[in-house]
Amino acid sequence: MRYPKLRELKEAFRAIIKGPYTSKYPFKPHEPYRKFRGFPHFDPDYCMGCTACVQVCPAGALKFSDEVSAGNAKRTVTVLWERCICCGQCEANCPAVKGITLSREFEKSTTGRREELLENIERELVLCDRCKGVVAPRDQILWVASKIGPLCFTNVSLMLFFLETLGLSLKEGRQRQDPAAELGRFERFRVLCPRCRREAVLKS
Repeated sequence: MRYPKLRELKEAFRAIIKGPYTSKYPFKPHEPYRKFRGFPHFDPDYCMGCTACVQVCPAGALKFSDEVSAGNAKRTVTVLWERCICCGQCEANCPAVKGITLSREFEKSTTGRREELLENIERELVLCDRCKGVVAPRDQILWVASKIGPLCFTNVSLMLFFLETLGLSLKEGRQRQDPAAELGRFERFRVLCPRCRREAVLKS
């Protein structure tokens, strides 16, 4: 017959007097350490929908889709919390810096449907004035213009957006009167996708 160790008896008596060592979670919320790496938080005021986080996510917890209808376009970035491994790659590669920050939140369990573990971030897209293809999210273009400052006047698209924010340019004035017309020199002064921009430069 084996006798219990004295250390185990000491811990048993201590637990009887002072209570168990285990925490009262989930009945009492657990407060993680200050540097605890939890789930990322997407700030709608800074996230510009550039999808840099989607490209670097190793777990495939991020995806995006572009929807164009009746001349309006939006990009939806979807976060699949059930796949997130809290690696921090999205925060490290966010160009806006404050767009994604790691929080101390560590639980997103649910007893409901799996759709409850999804989060969507929607951003307005800018379409090419000629072919109506997707150029980039509007917030991303304005972010680039603000970063490079006066140098935005070296790029027609950035210049037009900068002037539009100042009320010196109208979006309606950039629309083509005849979409089937050949590209000319004037077409270079519109918001164009890379393919149409290249064609406009070559034909002018």
